[in-house]
Amino acid sequence: MKVLLYLEGKTVLEKSGIGRALHHQMEALDLAGIPYTTDLLGDYDVVHINTYGPRSWLLLRAAKRRGKKVILHGHSTMEDFRNSFIGSNLLAPLVGKYLASMYQQADFVITPSEYSKKLIQGYGVTTPIVAVSNGIDLRKYQKDPRKEAIFREHFGIEEGQPVVVCAGLYFRRKGIEDFVKVAERMPHVRFIWLGSVNKWIIPSYIRKIVEGNHPANVSFPGYFKGAVFQGAMSGADAFFFPSYEETEGIVVLEALASHQQVVLRDIPVYEGWVDETSAELGRTVDDFVASIQKILDKQVDKREAGYKVAESRSMDKVSHQLVDAYRQVMEL
Repeated sequence: MKVLLYLEGKTVLEKSGIGRALHHQMEALDLAGIPYTTDLLGDYDVVHINTYGPRSWLLLRAAKRRGKKVILHGHSTMEDFRNSFIGSNLLAPLVGKYLASMYQQADFVITPSEYSKKLIQGYGVTTPIVAVSNGIDLRKYQKDPRKEAIFREHFGIEEGQPVVVCAGLYFRRKGIEDFVKVAERMPHVRFIWLGSVNKWIIPSYIRKIVEGNHPANVSFPGYFKGAVFQGAMSGADAFFFPSYEETEGIVVLEALASHQQVVLRDIPVYEGWVDETSAELGRTVDDFVASIQKILDKQVDKREAGYKVAESRSMDKVSHQLVDAYRQVMEL
């Protein structure tokens, strides 16, 4: 069995969770010993499509005509399309119908969580669906004093200065407004949002927040990877991710794998794998401020329980689940 992994718009999506998910699939297939290609002209038995644009649709149709099995990855839903780009709320119902049509055309759907599986089934999709985590490479996120020093030096963080980080695109859905409101309430703490997106495709009020309409203790330095990002994940005092909607949340797995204190919005996607034993969960700015302050005051420490959650979704476990999914689709 050979798998074609496909990601349309790779240069645009490489900074997103979907882009990282593709690399996780490559790692998982390497671990499982299954050959794969990203060459559309190469030979393959199964095509694993990660995106939903016109080229993805054409590839789906062409593969079906050639008798190849098609897996569509359910990274996206109508719900997580909302509150992102300019006009996304108006387009969301149409996007939902389009996604449902693509999912229905596939032979098999892999989606990152039981929550996103339920959403896709709720669109009326009858294609077999299995929930498989995007997974996490635990080795990359081990605590490393060298990487933490690089992070602190890059951002000029003084000894003893409390730091809270977040990672995500500049979307309202990611909770960027609450991130800033919490920072306003905690001027003694430095808040750093790691991530970026083309500012001209997001609403002007979000663009203004990023460009300067925020308190002095907040910064939006852009996208980082490697030592700076991994050092931030383990070297900050807390990871605060107030997202309203996710299909899993790869950055949450990265924070948990980093033995980091994690503060999340209490939303359905975390049901069954993240709870109050492994992370601080809240719904309001007051909740988030209280949780972060408890962490800074060392009143709570859920890092070990959080790491166990990351272990349950480690790459070696995910690789076996992916293999099972590929075998199931080949048997259809």
